[in-house]
Amino acid sequence: MMNIFTIALASALTISGLFIPELAFASESGSKTLDLTQHAVGYWAIAIFVLAYVLVMAEEFTHLRKSKPVIIAAGLIWGMIGYVYSANGLTHEAENAVRHNLLEYAELMLFLLVAMTYINAMQERRVFDALRAWLIRKGFGFRQLFWLTGILAFFISPVADNLTTALLMSAVVLAVGGDNKKFIGLASINIVVAANAGGAFSPFGDITTLMVWQKGIVDFWAFFALFVPSLVNFLVPAAIMHFAVPDEHPQAGNEIIELRPGAIGIIILFLLTIITAVSFHNFLHLPPVIGMLTGLGYLQFFGFYLKKKAERVLHEHDKHSEAAERAGKLGDVVPFDIFNKIARAEWDTLLFFYGVVLSVGGLGFIGYLALSSEIMYAQWGATYANVVIGLLSAVIDNIPVMFAVLTMNPDMSTGQWLLVTLTAGVGGSLLSIGSAAGVALMGQARGMYTFFGHLKWTPVIALGYAASILVHFWINASYF
Repeated sequence: MMNIFTIALASALTISGLFIPELAFASESGSKTLDLTQHAVGYWAIAIFVLAYVLVMAEEFTHLRKSKPVIIAAGLIWGMIGYVYSANGLTHEAENAVRHNLLEYAELMLFLLVAMTYINAMQERRVFDALRAWLIRKGFGFRQLFWLTGILAFFISPVADNLTTALLMSAVVLAVGGDNKKFIGLASINIVVAANAGGAFSPFGDITTLMVWQKGIVDFWAFFALFVPSLVNFLVPAAIMHFAVPDEHPQAGNEIIELRPGAIGIIILFLLTIITAVSFHNFLHLPPVIGMLTGLGYLQFFGFYLKKKAERVLHEHDKHSEAAERAGKLGDVVPFDIFNKIARAEWDTLLFFYGVVLSVGGLGFIGYLALSSEIMYAQWGATYANVVIGLLSAVIDNIPVMFAVLTMNPDMSTGQWLLVTLTAGVGGSLLSIGSAAGVALMGQARGMYTFFGHLKWTPVIALGYAASILVHFWINASYF
Protein backbone atom coordinates (compact mmCIF):
# COMPACT_ATOMS: atom_id res chain seq x y z
CA MET A 1 0.00 0.00 0.00
CA MET A 2 2.83 2.39 0.91
CA ASN A 3 4.71 1.55 -2.30
CA ILE A 4 1.65 2.34 -4.41
CA PHE A 5 1.17 5.66 -2.61
CA THR A 6 4.87 6.57 -3.04
CA ILE A 7 4.88 5.73 -6.75
CA ALA A 8 1.65 7.70 -7.34
CA LEU A 9 2.94 10.73 -5.43
CA ALA A 10 6.30 10.62 -7.20
CA SER A 11 4.65 10.34 -10.61
CA ALA A 12 2.31 13.27 -9.94
CA LEU A 13 5.13 15.50 -8.73
CA THR A 14 7.46 14.48 -11.57
CA ILE A 15 4.86 15.18 -14.26
CA SER A 16 3.87 18.48 -12.64
CA GLY A 17 7.52 19.41 -12.25
CA LEU A 18 8.03 19.33 -16.02
CA PHE A 19 6.09 22.56 -16.25
CA ILE A 20 7.60 24.23 -13.19
CA PRO A 21 10.83 26.22 -13.01
CA GLU A 22 13.80 24.64 -11.25
CA LEU A 23 13.86 24.83 -7.48
CA ALA A 24 15.59 27.77 -5.88
CA PHE A 25 17.73 27.24 -2.81
CA ALA A 26 17.72 29.69 0.08
CA SER A 27 19.77 29.74 3.23
CA GLU A 28 17.91 30.13 6.50
CA SER A 29 19.80 30.03 9.81
CA GLY A 30 22.67 28.20 8.14
CA SER A 31 20.50 25.44 6.63
CA LYS A 32 19.30 25.19 3.06
CA THR A 33 15.62 25.55 2.26
CA LEU A 34 13.79 25.24 -1.03
CA ASP A 35 11.55 27.92 -2.49
CA LEU A 36 8.52 25.85 -3.46
CA THR A 37 6.13 28.75 -4.05
CA GLN A 38 6.24 28.17 -7.82
CA HIS A 39 6.60 24.41 -7.68
CA ALA A 40 3.86 21.81 -8.05
CA VAL A 41 4.13 21.02 -4.34
CA GLY A 42 3.28 24.61 -3.47
CA TYR A 43 0.23 24.68 -5.70
CA TRP A 44 -0.97 21.29 -4.46
CA ALA A 45 -0.46 22.35 -0.85
CA ILE A 46 -2.62 25.46 -1.28
CA ALA A 47 -5.32 23.47 -3.07
CA ILE A 48 -5.37 20.83 -0.33
CA PHE A 49 -5.52 23.41 2.46
CA VAL A 50 -8.31 25.38 0.76
CA LEU A 51 -10.34 22.21 0.20
CA ALA A 52 -9.83 21.16 3.81
CA TYR A 53 -10.92 24.54 5.08
CA VAL A 54 -14.02 24.57 2.90
CA LEU A 55 -14.99 21.33 4.64
CA VAL A 56 -14.27 22.94 8.03
CA MET A 57 -16.54 25.90 7.23
CA ALA A 58 -19.26 23.51 6.03
CA GLU A 59 -19.26 21.53 9.29
CA GLU A 60 -22.69 22.84 10.28
CA PHE A 61 -24.22 21.34 7.13
CA THR A 62 -22.11 18.22 6.54
CA HIS A 63 -21.75 17.27 10.24
CA LEU A 64 -18.15 16.25 9.44
CA ARG A 65 -16.04 17.14 12.45
CA LYS A 66 -13.63 19.96 11.64
CA SER A 67 -10.53 18.09 12.80
CA LYS A 68 -10.75 15.39 10.13
CA PRO A 69 -10.01 17.38 6.95
CA VAL A 70 -7.21 19.48 8.45
CA ILE A 71 -5.44 16.45 9.92
CA ILE A 72 -5.42 14.83 6.48
CA ALA A 73 -4.31 18.13 4.91
CA ALA A 74 -1.40 18.44 7.35
CA GLY A 75 -0.19 14.93 6.56
CA LEU A 76 -0.42 15.41 2.79
CA ILE A 77 1.29 18.81 2.83
CA TRP A 78 4.24 17.64 4.89
CA GLY A 79 4.40 14.37 2.97
CA MET A 80 4.86 16.26 -0.29
CA ILE A 81 7.42 18.59 1.30
CA GLY A 82 9.34 15.64 2.69
CA TYR A 83 9.39 13.90 -0.70
CA VAL A 84 10.80 16.92 -2.53
CA TYR A 85 13.42 17.62 0.13
CA SER A 86 14.53 13.99 0.18
CA ALA A 87 14.74 13.96 -3.62
CA ASN A 88 17.07 16.97 -3.42
CA GLY A 89 19.33 15.40 -0.83
CA LEU A 90 18.03 17.53 2.08
CA THR A 91 17.09 14.78 4.49
CA HIS A 92 16.92 16.73 7.77
CA GLU A 93 15.64 20.23 6.92
CA ALA A 94 11.96 19.25 6.58
CA GLU A 95 12.24 17.00 9.63
CA ASN A 96 13.59 19.83 11.77
CA ALA A 97 10.90 22.21 10.53
CA VAL A 98 8.02 19.84 11.26
CA ARG A 99 9.45 19.05 14.71
CA HIS A 100 9.47 22.78 15.44
CA ASN A 101 5.80 23.05 14.44
CA LEU A 102 4.98 19.97 16.49
CA LEU A 103 6.60 21.49 19.58
CA GLU A 104 4.54 24.66 19.16
CA TYR A 105 1.39 22.56 18.91
CA ALA A 106 2.32 20.42 21.92
CA GLU A 107 2.69 23.51 24.14
CA LEU A 108 -0.65 24.87 22.97
CA MET A 109 -2.47 21.53 23.22
CA LEU A 110 -1.25 20.69 26.73
CA PHE A 111 -2.05 24.19 27.98
CA LEU A 112 -5.60 23.96 26.62
CA LEU A 113 -6.02 20.41 27.87
CA VAL A 114 -5.40 21.53 31.46
CA ALA A 115 -7.76 24.49 31.09
CA MET A 116 -10.48 22.27 29.57
CA THR A 117 -10.02 19.73 32.37
CA TYR A 118 -10.62 22.41 35.00
CA ILE A 119 -13.69 23.70 33.13
CA ASN A 120 -15.07 20.16 32.89
CA ALA A 121 -14.43 19.64 36.59
CA MET A 122 -16.34 22.82 37.45
CA GLN A 123 -19.20 21.75 35.20
CA GLU A 124 -19.36 18.34 36.89
CA ARG A 125 -19.39 20.03 40.32
CA ARG A 126 -22.41 22.07 39.05
CA VAL A 127 -20.71 25.47 39.28
CA PHE A 128 -22.20 26.70 36.01
CA ASP A 129 -25.57 25.04 36.60
CA ALA A 130 -25.86 26.82 39.95
CA LEU A 131 -25.09 30.17 38.31
CA ARG A 132 -27.68 29.54 35.60
CA ALA A 133 -30.37 28.56 38.15
CA TRP A 134 -29.63 31.67 40.24
CA LEU A 135 -30.05 33.97 37.25
CA ILE A 136 -33.36 32.35 36.31
CA ARG A 137 -34.71 32.57 39.89
CA LYS A 138 -34.09 36.31 40.11
CA GLY A 139 -36.87 37.11 37.65
CA PHE A 140 -34.97 39.72 35.63
CA GLY A 141 -36.72 41.46 32.74
CA PHE A 142 -35.61 40.84 29.17
CA ARG A 143 -33.58 44.04 28.99
CA GLN A 144 -31.96 43.40 32.37
CA LEU A 145 -31.14 39.84 31.32
CA PHE A 146 -29.78 41.11 27.99
CA TRP A 147 -27.23 43.24 29.84
CA LEU A 148 -26.54 40.78 32.65
CA THR A 149 -25.78 37.83 30.36
CA GLY A 150 -23.62 40.08 28.18
CA ILE A 151 -21.64 41.47 31.12
CA LEU A 152 -21.16 38.01 32.64
CA ALA A 153 -20.03 36.65 29.26
CA PHE A 154 -17.52 39.49 28.98
CA PHE A 155 -16.01 38.80 32.41
CA ILE A 156 -16.21 34.98 32.42
CA SER A 157 -14.62 34.45 28.99
CA PRO A 158 -11.19 35.83 30.06
CA VAL A 159 -10.90 32.83 32.39
CA ALA A 160 -13.07 30.21 30.68
CA ASP A 161 -13.04 29.92 26.90
CA ASN A 162 -15.58 31.88 24.86
CA LEU A 163 -17.36 28.70 23.75
CA THR A 164 -18.12 27.50 27.30
CA THR A 165 -19.11 31.02 28.33
CA ALA A 166 -21.46 31.48 25.39
CA LEU A 167 -23.16 28.12 25.95
CA LEU A 168 -23.66 28.88 29.64
CA MET A 169 -25.24 32.28 29.02
CA SER A 170 -27.29 30.92 26.12
CA ALA A 171 -28.80 28.28 28.43
CA VAL A 172 -30.03 31.10 30.67
CA VAL A 173 -31.47 33.06 27.74
CA LEU A 174 -33.26 30.01 26.31
CA ALA A 175 -34.67 29.02 29.71
CA VAL A 176 -36.10 32.49 30.35
CA GLY A 177 -36.90 33.59 26.81
CA GLY A 178 -39.25 30.74 26.02
CA ASP A 179 -40.67 31.29 22.54
CA ASN A 180 -39.73 34.98 22.32
CA LYS A 181 -37.63 34.69 19.17
CA LYS A 182 -36.70 38.38 19.06
CA PHE A 183 -35.24 38.44 22.58
CA ILE A 184 -33.33 35.18 22.15
CA GLY A 185 -31.87 36.33 18.82
CA LEU A 186 -30.69 39.69 20.16
CA ALA A 187 -29.40 38.25 23.43
CA SER A 188 -27.48 35.55 21.54
CA ILE A 189 -25.79 38.15 19.32
CA ASN A 190 -24.90 40.15 22.42
CA ILE A 191 -23.45 37.05 24.12
CA VAL A 192 -21.28 36.18 21.11
CA VAL A 193 -19.92 39.74 20.87
CA ALA A 194 -19.32 39.95 24.63
CA ALA A 195 -17.64 36.54 24.90
CA ASN A 196 -15.29 37.28 22.00
CA ALA A 197 -14.50 40.77 23.31
CA GLY A 198 -13.85 39.49 26.83
CA GLY A 199 -11.40 36.90 25.59
CA ALA A 200 -9.38 39.48 23.65
CA PHE A 201 -7.82 41.20 26.68
CA SER A 202 -6.72 38.09 28.56
CA PRO A 203 -3.86 35.71 27.72
CA PHE A 204 -6.21 32.86 28.69
CA GLY A 205 -9.38 34.17 27.09
CA ASP A 206 -8.79 33.18 23.49
CA ILE A 207 -6.52 30.86 21.55
CA THR A 208 -5.07 33.82 19.66
CA THR A 209 -4.04 35.68 22.81
CA LEU A 210 -2.65 32.45 24.25
CA MET A 211 -0.51 31.87 21.15
CA VAL A 212 0.89 35.42 21.25
CA TRP A 213 1.67 35.15 24.96
CA GLN A 214 3.28 31.70 24.74
CA LYS A 215 5.40 32.97 21.85
CA GLY A 216 6.80 35.61 24.24
CA ILE A 217 5.95 38.51 21.93
CA VAL A 218 3.69 40.37 24.38
CA ASP A 219 4.15 40.46 28.16
CA PHE A 220 1.36 38.96 30.30
CA TRP A 221 0.30 42.26 31.84
CA ALA A 222 0.43 44.13 28.53
CA PHE A 223 -2.65 42.25 27.31
CA PHE A 224 -4.78 44.06 29.89
CA ALA A 225 -4.13 47.30 28.00
CA LEU A 226 -6.81 45.92 25.66
CA PHE A 227 -9.45 45.89 28.42
CA VAL A 228 -10.99 49.27 27.52
CA PRO A 229 -10.90 48.70 23.72
CA SER A 230 -12.50 45.28 24.26
CA LEU A 231 -15.13 46.79 26.54
CA VAL A 232 -15.93 49.40 23.87
CA ASN A 233 -16.24 46.61 21.30
CA PHE A 234 -18.93 45.03 23.47
CA LEU A 235 -20.72 48.16 24.73
CA VAL A 236 -21.22 50.01 21.43
CA PRO A 237 -23.39 47.36 19.70
CA ALA A 238 -25.04 46.37 23.00
CA ALA A 239 -26.14 49.96 23.66
CA ILE A 240 -27.71 50.20 20.20
CA MET A 241 -29.38 46.76 20.34
CA HIS A 242 -30.77 47.56 23.81
CA PHE A 243 -33.63 49.56 22.31
CA ALA A 244 -34.70 46.62 20.13
CA VAL A 245 -34.95 44.22 23.08
CA PRO A 246 -38.59 43.66 24.21
CA ASP A 247 -39.34 45.52 27.45
CA GLU A 248 -41.06 42.58 29.13
CA HIS A 249 -40.73 40.55 32.35
CA PRO A 250 -40.90 36.75 31.96
CA GLN A 251 -41.98 34.42 34.74
CA ALA A 252 -39.14 33.53 37.13
CA GLY A 253 -38.17 29.92 37.78
CA ASN A 254 -37.74 28.27 41.16
CA GLU A 255 -34.98 25.74 40.51
CA ILE A 256 -32.26 25.55 43.16
CA ILE A 257 -29.04 23.70 42.39
CA GLU A 258 -26.54 22.98 45.13
CA LEU A 259 -22.83 22.86 44.44
CA ARG A 260 -21.26 19.44 44.80
CA PRO A 261 -18.50 19.00 47.40
CA GLY A 262 -15.20 20.43 46.26
CA ALA A 263 -16.66 22.98 43.81
CA ILE A 264 -15.21 26.02 45.58
CA GLY A 265 -11.89 24.23 46.05
CA ILE A 266 -11.63 23.53 42.31
CA ILE A 267 -12.31 27.19 41.49
CA ILE A 268 -9.54 28.24 43.90
CA LEU A 269 -7.14 25.68 42.45
CA PHE A 270 -7.89 26.92 38.92
CA LEU A 271 -6.97 30.45 39.95
CA LEU A 272 -3.84 29.10 41.65
CA THR A 273 -2.98 27.21 38.44
CA ILE A 274 -3.21 30.43 36.42
CA ILE A 275 -0.96 32.18 38.95
CA THR A 276 1.52 29.30 38.69
CA ALA A 277 1.59 29.48 34.88
CA VAL A 278 2.11 33.25 34.91
CA SER A 279 4.86 32.97 37.57
CA PHE A 280 6.70 30.24 35.68
CA HIS A 281 6.69 32.40 32.55
CA ASN A 282 7.41 35.83 34.08
CA PHE A 283 9.84 34.97 36.88
CA LEU A 284 11.40 31.64 35.93
CA HIS A 285 11.36 32.21 32.14
CA LEU A 286 9.84 28.80 31.54
CA PRO A 287 7.00 28.01 29.11
CA PRO A 288 3.56 28.72 30.68
CA VAL A 289 2.47 25.18 29.88
CA ILE A 290 4.84 23.86 32.57
CA GLY A 291 2.96 25.90 35.17
CA MET A 292 -0.38 24.70 33.82
CA LEU A 293 0.67 21.04 34.00
CA THR A 294 1.84 21.66 37.57
CA GLY A 295 -1.65 22.99 38.23
CA LEU A 296 -3.11 19.79 36.82
CA GLY A 297 -1.21 18.03 39.61
CA TYR A 298 -3.03 20.24 42.14
CA LEU A 299 -6.35 19.01 40.74
CA GLN A 300 -5.21 15.40 40.76
CA PHE A 301 -4.35 15.52 44.46
CA PHE A 302 -7.58 17.33 45.30
CA GLY A 303 -9.53 14.77 43.28
CA PHE A 304 -7.84 11.99 45.27
CA TYR A 305 -8.96 13.71 48.46
CA LEU A 306 -12.57 13.97 47.22
CA LYS A 307 -12.56 10.34 46.18
CA LYS A 308 -11.31 9.08 49.54
CA LYS A 309 -13.71 11.33 51.42
CA ALA A 310 -16.68 9.98 49.48
CA GLU A 311 -15.59 6.37 49.91
CA ARG A 312 -15.20 6.89 53.66
CA VAL A 313 -18.66 8.42 54.03
CA LEU A 314 -20.26 5.68 51.95
CA HIS A 315 -18.51 3.00 53.95
CA GLU A 316 -19.72 4.49 57.23
CA HIS A 317 -23.31 4.63 56.02
CA ASP A 318 -23.52 1.61 53.70
CA LYS A 319 -25.93 -0.12 56.10
CA HIS A 320 -28.31 2.82 56.34
CA SER A 321 -31.10 3.68 53.97
CA GLU A 322 -29.74 7.19 53.61
CA ALA A 323 -26.55 5.93 51.99
CA ALA A 324 -27.92 6.30 48.48
CA GLU A 325 -29.07 9.84 49.19
CA ARG A 326 -25.68 10.82 50.61
CA ALA A 327 -23.97 9.22 47.59
CA GLY A 328 -26.09 11.40 45.33
CA LYS A 329 -24.91 14.51 47.09
CA LEU A 330 -21.29 13.43 46.73
CA GLY A 331 -21.65 12.49 43.07
CA ASP A 332 -20.97 8.75 42.73
CA VAL A 333 -19.16 6.02 44.61
CA VAL A 334 -16.08 7.43 42.90
CA PRO A 335 -17.19 11.09 42.90
CA PHE A 336 -14.21 12.60 41.15
CA ASP A 337 -12.05 10.98 38.48
CA ILE A 338 -9.45 13.33 36.97
CA PHE A 339 -8.96 11.14 33.90
CA ASN A 340 -12.66 11.22 33.20
CA LYS A 341 -12.44 15.02 33.06
CA ILE A 342 -9.46 14.80 30.70
CA ALA A 343 -11.33 12.36 28.47
CA ARG A 344 -14.24 14.83 28.25
CA ALA A 345 -11.98 17.57 26.85
CA GLU A 346 -12.96 18.91 23.44
CA TRP A 347 -10.66 16.58 21.51
CA ASP A 348 -12.08 17.57 18.15
CA THR A 349 -10.94 21.14 18.83
CA LEU A 350 -7.52 20.04 20.08
CA LEU A 351 -6.95 17.88 16.99
CA PHE A 352 -8.22 20.71 14.80
CA PHE A 353 -5.44 22.87 16.26
CA TYR A 354 -2.94 20.18 15.30
CA GLY A 355 -4.12 20.18 11.69
CA VAL A 356 -4.12 23.97 11.50
CA VAL A 357 -0.69 24.46 13.08
CA LEU A 358 0.95 21.80 10.90
CA SER A 359 -0.83 22.86 7.69
CA VAL A 360 -0.08 26.56 8.10
CA GLY A 361 3.45 25.68 9.21
CA GLY A 362 3.86 23.68 6.02
CA LEU A 363 2.67 26.57 3.86
CA GLY A 364 5.09 28.81 5.72
CA PHE A 365 7.97 26.38 5.14
CA ILE A 366 7.11 26.30 1.44
CA GLY A 367 7.51 30.09 1.38
CA TYR A 368 3.98 31.44 1.00
CA LEU A 369 3.81 33.19 4.36
CA ALA A 370 6.99 35.13 3.59
CA LEU A 371 5.34 36.35 0.38
CA SER A 372 2.16 37.26 2.26
CA SER A 373 4.14 39.10 4.92
CA GLU A 374 5.94 41.11 2.26
CA ILE A 375 2.65 42.16 0.65
CA MET A 376 0.64 42.83 3.81
CA TYR A 377 3.16 44.25 6.25
CA ALA A 378 5.79 45.76 3.97
CA GLN A 379 3.54 47.18 1.26
CA TRP A 380 0.22 47.81 3.04
CA GLY A 381 1.64 48.75 6.42
CA ALA A 382 1.09 47.10 9.82
CA THR A 383 -2.07 48.99 10.80
CA TYR A 384 -3.97 48.28 7.59
CA ALA A 385 -2.77 44.67 7.55
CA ASN A 386 -3.84 44.05 11.16
CA VAL A 387 -7.29 45.53 10.58
CA VAL A 388 -7.71 43.27 7.54
CA ILE A 389 -6.59 40.28 9.65
CA GLY A 390 -9.57 40.96 11.91
CA LEU A 391 -11.96 41.11 8.97
CA LEU A 392 -10.57 37.82 7.65
CA SER A 393 -11.22 36.18 11.01
CA ALA A 394 -14.95 36.78 10.48
CA VAL A 395 -14.84 34.26 7.62
CA ILE A 396 -11.78 32.14 8.41
CA ASP A 397 -11.21 30.84 11.94
CA ASN A 398 -8.91 33.20 13.83
CA ILE A 399 -6.56 30.37 14.83
CA PRO A 400 -4.98 29.75 11.39
CA VAL A 401 -5.01 33.50 10.74
CA MET A 402 -3.11 34.28 13.94
CA PHE A 403 -0.74 31.35 13.54
CA ALA A 404 0.06 32.61 10.04
CA VAL A 405 0.87 36.06 11.45
CA LEU A 406 3.08 34.53 14.15
CA THR A 407 4.86 32.44 11.53
CA MET A 408 5.39 35.55 9.37
CA ASN A 409 6.71 37.28 12.52
CA PRO A 410 6.63 40.80 11.05
CA ASP A 411 8.72 43.46 12.74
CA MET A 412 6.02 45.36 14.69
CA SER A 413 5.75 47.41 17.84
CA THR A 414 3.97 46.01 20.90
CA GLY A 415 1.04 48.28 20.07
CA GLN A 416 0.66 46.64 16.66
CA TRP A 417 0.89 43.14 18.17
CA LEU A 418 -1.84 44.14 20.61
CA LEU A 419 -3.85 45.49 17.68
CA VAL A 420 -3.72 42.23 15.74
CA THR A 421 -4.56 40.34 18.94
CA LEU A 422 -7.60 42.58 19.40
CA THR A 423 -8.81 42.43 15.79
CA ALA A 424 -8.31 38.67 15.45
CA GLY A 425 -10.20 38.15 18.71
CA VAL A 426 -13.20 40.41 18.09
CA GLY A 427 -13.34 40.25 14.29
CA GLY A 428 -15.10 36.90 14.49
CA SER A 429 -18.13 38.64 15.99
CA LEU A 430 -18.95 40.26 12.63
CA LEU A 431 -20.55 37.03 11.39
CA SER A 432 -22.19 34.20 13.30
CA ILE A 433 -19.81 31.74 11.65
CA GLY A 434 -16.76 33.79 12.62
CA SER A 435 -16.22 32.23 16.03
CA ALA A 436 -16.80 28.98 17.89
CA ALA A 437 -19.25 30.81 20.17
CA GLY A 438 -21.42 31.90 17.24
CA VAL A 439 -21.45 28.49 15.58
CA ALA A 440 -22.34 26.76 18.86
CA LEU A 441 -25.20 29.15 19.61
CA MET A 442 -26.68 28.67 16.14
CA GLY A 443 -26.98 25.00 17.04
CA GLN A 444 -28.25 25.57 20.58
CA ALA A 445 -30.80 28.26 19.65
CA ARG A 446 -31.66 26.78 16.29
CA GLY A 447 -34.25 28.84 14.40
CA MET A 448 -34.01 31.73 16.88
CA TYR A 449 -30.38 32.73 16.45
CA THR A 450 -29.47 32.44 12.78
CA PHE A 451 -26.79 33.54 10.32
CA PHE A 452 -29.04 36.14 8.70
CA GLY A 453 -30.40 37.31 12.04
CA HIS A 454 -26.82 38.06 13.09
CA LEU A 455 -25.99 39.56 9.68
CA LYS A 456 -28.75 42.14 10.17
CA TRP A 457 -26.77 43.62 13.06
CA THR A 458 -23.32 43.29 11.45
CA PRO A 459 -23.12 47.04 10.66
CA VAL A 460 -23.67 47.81 14.34
CA ILE A 461 -21.06 45.23 15.38
CA ALA A 462 -18.69 46.71 12.79
CA LEU A 463 -19.19 50.09 14.44
CA GLY A 464 -17.98 48.58 17.71
CA TYR A 465 -15.06 46.96 15.85
CA ALA A 466 -13.96 50.31 14.44
CA ALA A 467 -14.49 52.11 17.77
CA SER A 468 -12.35 49.57 19.65
CA ILE A 469 -9.48 50.08 17.20
CA LEU A 470 -9.66 53.87 17.53
CA VAL A 471 -9.78 53.63 21.33
CA HIS A 472 -6.74 51.33 21.28
CA PHE A 473 -4.73 53.88 19.29
CA TRP A 474 -5.89 56.61 21.67
CA ILE A 475 -5.31 55.11 25.11
CA ASN A 476 -2.41 52.79 24.21
CA ALA A 477 -0.37 55.30 22.20
CA SER A 478 2.70 54.63 24.35
CA TYR A 479 2.90 51.05 23.00
CA PHE A 480 3.41 52.21 19.40
